[in-house]
Amino acid sequence: MHHAAAKWYDRRDSVFVEFCVEDSKDVQVKFDKNKFDFSCVSGTDNIKHQNTVELFGAIIPEESKHRRTDRSVLCCLRKEEVGKSWPRLTKDKAKCNWLSVDFINWKDWEDDSDEDLSSFDKFSDMMNSMGGDDLPDLDGAEEEVLI
Repeated sequence: MHHAAAKWYDRRDSVFVEFCVEDSKDVQVKFDKNKFDFSCVSGTDNIKHQNTVELFGAIIPEESKHRRTDRSVLCCLRKEEVGKSWPRLTKDKAKCNWLSVDFINWKDWEDDSDEDLSSFDKFSDMMNSMGGDDLPDLDGAEEEVLI
């Protein structure tokens, strides 16, 4: 059993955790008030992943959800205490080698409205509707001719 690599970021109403597992199957996510469990099988080698996260703060399990794409599983954890920032995902201050901060999606959310879950749904729908087989061949795309 291996830990799945994950990135996380904080928002006003929710915390998002993206597990970077390609071609996942048998995905199971169990949300509890102070922790959540993630497990799946991924890749052609059928590698088993299991993560248990003791959370920094409490969540509302019934309002938390996850979506699977070809490349990852994105979890939206609904905060019990809206507006309270989470300086870290885990209760324990020790650094997990499988967990990193998603700085691309991290932002100052002080003035955000309650749009996190609808944005999550829109993003998930967009990712699910995108195919990966018809991408253009980008070999040599970075080669530019300088005059």
